[in-house]
Amino acid sequence: MGRLSSERIVDPVLTNIAIGYQNAEMVGSFLLPYANVDKESGKLPKFGKDDFIVYDTERAIRADSNRGDLDAPTADSFLLTEHDLEFAVDDREEAESVFSARRRATVRAVNGIRLKHEKTVADLVQNPANYAAGNKIALSSTDSFTDPASDPEGVVDTAKAAVSAAIVKEPNTMVISYNIWRLWKRHPKLKAILSDNRSRLVQLADLREIFEIPNIVVGKAMSKATRAAATSRIWNSTVVLAYVPTAMSVTPEEGGVVDPGALQDIGEPSFGYTFRKRGMPQVDVRRAPNGKMDLVRDTDIFKAYLCGVDAGYLIQDSDA
Repeated sequence: MGRLSSERIVDPVLTNIAIGYQNAEMVGSFLLPYANVDKESGKLPKFGKDDFIVYDTERAIRADSNRGDLDAPTADSFLLTEHDLEFAVDDREEAESVFSARRRATVRAVNGIRLKHEKTVADLVQNPANYAAGNKIALSSTDSFTDPASDPEGVVDTAKAAVSAAIVKEPNTMVISYNIWRLWKRHPKLKAILSDNRSRLVQLADLREIFEIPNIVVGKAMSKATRAAATSRIWNSTVVLAYVPTAMSVTPEEGGVVDPGALQDIGEPSFGYTFRKRGMPQVDVRRAPNGKMDLVRDTDIFKAYLCGVDAGYLIQDSDA
């Protein structure tokens, strides 16, 4: 390592740890999944609603075929941002550690960047300014889920109908904040919907059945600005519903335009993506100038975007 003290050496073992590492509390990628792209900038095609046109398709004998006009897609630009975080591992620290200090530094760096992504996505999808008037609701007073007479199923059903009216498809993904989850698992109206008479708390599996939404997760992540600061919830008293395509293989087309992939209809709506540079994340190790420490660094290049806000719905509960 001494001879390569100034060079950046990508460590394949630590990189595999970074790629495979999953923090159970992180749920942002459920709403804005990672989509690999080859370039740090490009364009995402957006199609209109011509699929809903009822064409005159009847044809008489020897008549010309009925011809429609393909709509021209618009395009939104994306520009990725580099994120990196490193931790120093002293030679003596690595030698004396029961568990590999290098591995611990890798997980800490990866977790730091994942937490940044989680906070970025949460801020983006919990901002009511990013939604149309018909795709959000602010609850309070007797509408709040803190009131036993409130109607969680009715609120969610209204949200599903709003998304369906905009994109035809109903939401297939829901992120519930921890505060709301604590209320819902004890909510008398949700418990009353269950078919059995057992005295128990509502479970996520029950909500998937009640709401008919297959992907439901709870946002439990917490953050703080500094080591001495108090921690706070990243996901506030909110519920976010979204339609997220099930086939998330995204590859670039010629000219830098991103194609949602062969397994996904190019005109299929999507709430959003986290565009990520292909090959990321990477972990590299370089020698510190003092010659007695390794600097373990995780690098990721991505940017989270809301591509189709009509495919999402925000429920805010100020009293929860």
